Amino acid sequence: MASKTKEPRPARPTPRGWPGPGGGMVGYVDPAPEWRGTSVQVCGLWPFGAGAGTPMVGVPLGRDLDSGATVCCDPVSWFTRTGLLANPSMFVLGRPGLGKSTVVRRMALGLAGYGVHPLIFGDLKPDYTDLIRAIGGQVISLGRGRGNLNVLDPGESVQAAARLTGEARHRLLADVHGRRLHMVSALITILRSAPPTDREETILSAALNVLDDRHGPDRVPVLGDLVRVIKDAPESVRAVALDRGDIDRYRDITENLEASLTALLGDGRLGGTFASPTTEPMKLDRPVCFDVSGIDDSEQLLQAAALLSCWSYGFGAVSAAHALADAGLEPQRNYFLVMDELWRVLQAGRGLVDRVNALTRLDRQRGVGLAMITHSLDDLLALPTEEDRTKAKGFVERAGMVICAGLPPAEMPQLSQVVELTEAEKRLLVDWSTPPAWDGASGRNGTPPGLGNFLIKVGSRPGIPLHVDLTAAELEVNNTNKRWNRPTQR
Repeated sequence: MASKTKEPRPARPTPRGWPGPGGGMVGYVDPAPEWRGTSVQVCGLWPFGAGAGTPMVGVPLGRDLDSGATVCCDPVSWFTRTGLLANPSMFVLGRPGLGKSTVVRRMALGLAGYGVHPLIFGDLKPDYTDLIRAIGGQVISLGRGRGNLNVLDPGESVQAAARLTGEARHRLLADVHGRRLHMVSALITILRSAPPTDREETILSAALNVLDDRHGPDRVPVLGDLVRVIKDAPESVRAVALDRGDIDRYRDITENLEASLTALLGDGRLGGTFASPTTEPMKLDRPVCFDVSGIDDSEQLLQAAALLSCWSYGFGAVSAAHALADAGLEPQRNYFLVMDELWRVLQAGRGLVDRVNALTRLDRQRGVGLAMITHSLDDLLALPTEEDRTKAKGFVERAGMVICAGLPPAEMPQLSQVVELTEAEKRLLVDWSTPPAWDGASGRNGTPPGLGNFLIKVGSRPGIPLHVDLTAAELEVNNTNKRWNRPTQR
């Protein structure tokens, strides 16, 4: 019987080790260790230096889930320093609890370091108050028994107009008048669930002009003063009311308007929050957060009115700051505006989409970045009229970038209509929305698979998937479950 001869062992091992029986050849080769550094730190190192392939301009957000590279991103930097965006705005979508507010807080913190002031116009939970306090900003509390915001208060605009001359002063005062008229009309819309008529808006505009003549720049009027003007029936107001010289006809024409304005006063449904003097004026030279977390979720009309009032008041302050900067009276300041829980206002009444649409159409030349946040496109498509749904969908279409967290499968068809997504990107977003696994050992849910994961989409470009890790310094200002934190038992 012939004996088997062993194959000769090769003279040297292969890259995977010695082949053959007893050779110990491995089936998996560990990747070579990699380190990251700046071009200054790693210049001249061998064997290889490679670029990250992701933008390195802006606020450091996290690491790329595909390459592990650092991803830097914010709408202001990508617009001003790279030209990647057509306008400095973004829309953030995602299921609750996956970190939408966290990624916006990271951007706000980083932009504050770049000298861009974060402005949070309506913090409902609150999610941003700790951060704004930590960076030396101003927190303004609103709500029943907490603070008031007079919707007729022009804020810093009147003082700014007094420092201006000529056409600049005229433009700023006209902007103040338009914003006050817009805000009073919006509050009436919330109360009625329908906008005021054209005649009623004309009467309001004329009454506001009379109000300014009566009070002048020394005293800020309130809604009660506006009601008094309409009751007094001055000639300029009667002329636009078309009462034909009949005072009884004038009373009939203005009765519904007077009733709606009276409902905004102290005994009305909104509790006088917007009809009393402003408790704390907003400052223009620091980050600002309007804390409306004291308003209960059951008071949906009051919440929507508070958000809309904060947005209008805040945008007016930004306009005043830019008017002073254009005249060389103040340094140029840039702002990052955060509009969270957008759906609450849009669904509060018919016509509010137009109000928000007017507020959010900021010119690129104004030096303002904008972040709009909501849970789902369904929040926008659930509006009662097709016209409102189309306008609300335009908020997403006009955004310079869209950042998506985990979303349910039913969201993909609507999202694909406004954001170009590949099939792989759709699967990724759906996978991130799956519920966490049940941990039998600890008796509690594990970490959601999509927690801290986001997909950055800019136009038709491939999306950038990334994971946001919080630093130790950020953990406290990002703790949104403080009510559930219990002291340690000893």
